[in-house]
Amino acid sequence: MNTIAETREDLPSLLTQKQLADYTGKSEATLERARWAGEAPKFVKLGRHVRYRAVDVLEWIESNIKTSSGGE
Repeated sequence: MNTIAETREDLPSLLTQKQLADYTGKSEATLERARWAGEAPKFVKLGRHVRYRAVDVLEWIESNIKTSSGGE
């Protein structure tokens, strides 16, 4: 299993929404809705463009690890 440090080397430092969608296997629309709802990784707004820092993506993934599918 990869550690955050090992996985971080595989990602560019800033990801586009498309790159994040490809990496997570989610659609861009799903990620956009999650961003609006505050359920996506932290993001950077560069003018009109949204970018995701690799470190924030990996922290978001880690924060979503569950031990069961039951309640929160």
